[in-house]
Amino acid sequence: MKSSIKSLDILNGIVAVALVGFCISCQFFQKKITEQDYATRWSDMALYITKNTPGNSPTYASRCLGYIGLTMYESVVHSDDTYASMSGQLDSLSSLPMPESNQSYDWLISLNASQAYIIKTLYKQTSDDNKTKIDSLENALLEARSVNITDPQITKRSIAYGRAVAEKILEWSKTDGGNEGYFNNFDKKRVYPQKLGGWQPPLYSQSFSRSPLHPDWGKNRTFLLVNHKIVAPKPIPFDSVPQSEYYQQFLAVYRQRNALSQQQKEAAVWWGDDPDETVTPPGHSYYIATLVIKKINPPLIKCAETYARVGMGVADAFTNCWKWKYQFFTERPNTFIPKYIDKFWESFWPDPPFPAFPSGHAIQAAATATVLGNLYGNSITIVDDLHVGRKPDGLRHVEFKARTFNALWDIANEVANSRFYGGIHTPMDNDAGLQKGKEIGENINSLIWQKSLYKKE
Repeated sequence: MKSSIKSLDILNGIVAVALVGFCISCQFFQKKITEQDYATRWSDMALYITKNTPGNSPTYASRCLGYIGLTMYESVVHSDDTYASMSGQLDSLSSLPMPESNQSYDWLISLNASQAYIIKTLYKQTSDDNKTKIDSLENALLEARSVNITDPQITKRSIAYGRAVAEKILEWSKTDGGNEGYFNNFDKKRVYPQKLGGWQPPLYSQSFSRSPLHPDWGKNRTFLLVNHKIVAPKPIPFDSVPQSEYYQQFLAVYRQRNALSQQQKEAAVWWGDDPDETVTPPGHSYYIATLVIKKINPPLIKCAETYARVGMGVADAFTNCWKWKYQFFTERPNTFIPKYIDKFWESFWPDPPFPAFPSGHAIQAAATATVLGNLYGNSITIVDDLHVGRKPDGLRHVEFKARTFNALWDIANEVANSRFYGGIHTPMDNDAGLQKGKEIGENINSLIWQKSLYKKE
């Protein structure tokens, strides 16, 4: 089998013409297209569709990003004989299409076709206008790449292979329990367990619905079987006595709310990632992966590996997190504090419509930092500009300013702390999230990604 990835020397004019009206990242049209652009532009598209599709939720978005990232990786994994497919390594994924022996493929075209197919089918509820944007990007990148190819059979074969990989992964995805989850975001018939310290639907809510979001999401299949078997964290037992450990958790939230600095308010708002307005928390992590790729500029196969690891990391993080949230069904500060500490208290950020323990923000951010750190090292300076340009939050007197980090774990820690600043999570929620997210990420890192790094016992 021959690989035909070559240096790309095509001007962006071709792409610009095909993508009139679509400008997630207009700087794309101002430089030559590189192989890394094929990966990052499809990441941009995935996040654009995530943000602009009805039924948006962090749970469903995490699932989609898992399959989108995996599909990108599998569409190019055979471009490098040192890399290993995830076939046989993931839960119930026993086989994937193989390239024909002794045939040439253009792996950028394969990636392009796979991403267009998997995004459009996972988000089949998106608008026709959005589907046209997906088609436009696919056609533009295909046209730009095809200029380099003299044999049209290579193009045809590469498109067919990329789509075949995406089709197989899509069919596998339909058996995980979360297929078309946007049809059943909120369970209005759910009977809540009545207990001391139990979650109650929020009065001060982030969502239009007070019913719980995806209470059965934790029953879904994880990408890694080992992640399904992770031992659950343990919340501190309820106790309303002021000297108790449980009470002190909420007292810490209360005191922090009353002493918030402007910088802490900015962090709380920046990482809010309201699914009604943004790419969601897992989408934000996927965006961080793009920033790392642009910083390091790794080869195509490693770009795809990066998105696969981050996508599966946030997906398994949310599946486990939701399992534990509804297992323990723990309350948020907006329930405990007004009842036992200050009846007039209100959090800085509104409550989301699901139980507290552990923190979803923390667990997915820790999984992301763990897999990215394994690939690139922890010490990377990143300027997160995802929300730059958004209207200021007038209610909280906060502007959206780019945030600079000098380490990947600095990002994860701030993501977790931002929910503490917002008054919607206790320290125990965040600590458990960070710990379990790291464990999930380490399991993903332990997959056989490169054959040369695998040594048989």
